[in-house]
Amino acid sequence: MSRSESSKENGQSHTSSTILTDESGRSLSCYIEHSVEVNDNTYVLLTPIDTPVEIFAWQAEDEDDEPIPISEEEVDTIFDTAKAVLEEQNLTLKRSAITLTVSGELPEFTEEEISDDELGEAAEYEELQWLASFYHEEAEYAIYSPLDPVFILARLNEDGNPELLSDEELQELEPMMSTLEGMIEERLFEELE
Repeated sequence: MSRSESSKENGQSHTSSTILTDESGRSLSCYIEHSVEVNDNTYVLLTPIDTPVEIFAWQAEDEDDEPIPISEEEVDTIFDTAKAVLEEQNLTLKRSAITLTVSGELPEFTEEEISDDELGEAAEYEELQWLASFYHEEAEYAIYSPLDPVFILARLNEDGNPELLSDEELQELEPMMSTLEGMIEERLFEELE
C-alpha cells in the first residue's frame, strides 16, 4: 500500500490517499475522506479516485423490461467490448476492487443523460449519468456513472492498510455510516462553492 499526502489547490487542507485491495487481488486507489476510532479500531471512509461505473443489460424480448445490473461472470464476457466503447470517449475502463472504474475526463452531462425513469427500481436509490451503450452477442448493454459520491467503509489493519469489512462489521457500524456520509457530503459541497 502506498499512502501519500497531496495538497488541494486552495491550500486549505490535505487529502490522504491509499490503495484498497480485495480478496481477488484487484486494487482501487481511494481518497481517505474521514477516519474514526471505534472500539480500538480505526475505520476510514474512502472515495474512489477514478470514477465508478455500473453496467446494465436489457433483455431483448420485451421493450418494457427494466435493465438488470450484470453479474461478475457477465463482466468477464463483455469487458473487452465495454472497454473498447469507452476508449472512443478517451475513457479507460478498469477492473478495480469492489467496482468497475473509468479514468479520464467524463463528458459534460445534460439533464437528458441523467437516468432515473429508464432504469426503474435500480435508479430509485441513485441518479446515474449515461456514458455509452453497446451490443454484445445480440444483447444490449449500457454503462452509467453514479452522480453521487461512492463511499467505501474500511478498517485499517496493523500495517495501516485498509481492509474490507465483513457483513457483521458493516451491520454493527451502519448507524455511524449515515452520519459520516452526511459530514463528507457537506464538506464536498462546501469545497465546490
